[in-house]
Amino acid sequence: MSAQPGSPDAGLVAAQAAPSQEKPVDAAAPPATAPATGATDLEKKVEELNINDGDKKVEAGEAPAAPPAAPVAEEKTTEPTAVALEDKKLDDAPAAVAPSTSGPTWPETGPEHPLTTFFNDLPELTKEAAHSEIWGIQLSADNAFHTKLILQKFLRANQNDLAKAKHQLSETLKWRKEFDPVAAAQATYEKDVFEGLGYIIEAEGVPESANEKDVVTFNIYGAVKDNKKTFGDLDRFLKWRVGLMERSVQKLNLASATKPIPDYGQGPDPYQGVQIHDYLQVSFIRQDPVVKTATNKVIKTLGDYYPETLSRKFFVNVPAIMGWVFSAVKLVISKETARKFTVLSYGDQLAVELGKNIPKEYGGDRAELKEVGEGMALQ
Repeated sequence: MSAQPGSPDAGLVAAQAAPSQEKPVDAAAPPATAPATGATDLEKKVEELNINDGDKKVEAGEAPAAPPAAPVAEEKTTEPTAVALEDKKLDDAPAAVAPSTSGPTWPETGPEHPLTTFFNDLPELTKEAAHSEIWGIQLSADNAFHTKLILQKFLRANQNDLAKAKHQLSETLKWRKEFDPVAAAQATYEKDVFEGLGYIIEAEGVPESANEKDVVTFNIYGAVKDNKKTFGDLDRFLKWRVGLMERSVQKLNLASATKPIPDYGQGPDPYQGVQIHDYLQVSFIRQDPVVKTATNKVIKTLGDYYPETLSRKFFVNVPAIMGWVFSAVKLVISKETARKFTVLSYGDQLAVELGKNIPKEYGGDRAELKEVGEGMALQ
């Protein structure tokens, strides 16, 4: 399955880390936009770079005469009838408890709406995949709101094409059962291989964002000291990168969401994160084959199995000469897709886009990224 537009890592670095050098002098170069993924050669070039009875009444009047006394009859005891016993059982039985209606509810959708059909077909999909967990949510009819939240993401990622959305969800569930990204997010990695490569922060006051906080993930490619050591073991690198992605999605707290996601084309999805790809001290002259192989694998994996988890992506500290690639791709992709991607020549320009609640090396008021960022467990 091809990478979806807006793939979380559709621009993973395909460049080789160069020896440490001084940060370029700040400049106010205007941002340029660039695409998510696509089928054209130019888009592929970008992928390589970024790699839920009342009582009876008595009539008024004269009271009737008392009847003559009757002989006292011998008292008899009788066994209760079967009907009486059954009535007693019903009287003694506890009252039925109505299903709980607490919690968020999803707006009603008609029988022909793709989300209705998707939700009704879900049991078959989870049975086939033998797995029902995704991003901290158990997909089931008993968890209707949050289940529909996930299904809506897959529908939006496929422009409401139900068949494609069902296929992508099915493949994602199978992959999660086999790969176990939750374990990857909790795993401990080699410090000498992955130190400084990835961090997650929550930023407040992001311009034009309706969220109180936005989850921002930083991929620091200049921190790679040895390409072969970092990217050479593809399975190990992929586990680390998926673990970082899974952690960032966990920060979105989808299981606690209370606001529905609009239908495709009817408004933004509030449950998405921001990705930063920092190329400071990275050479764009030569492309190491081992880096390119790892890049392509990450692009496909995150594109296939993490749809609609990215709101925006920024490429920072990118040499000005590379801006032409992204500018050219803007001409052949949709405006909606291009809007998600921005190229900045210098890191401190990021504060203009995300506000001041980010690390100081990106123009913010907070401490350095390595101090305020949450990374993967290392030893």
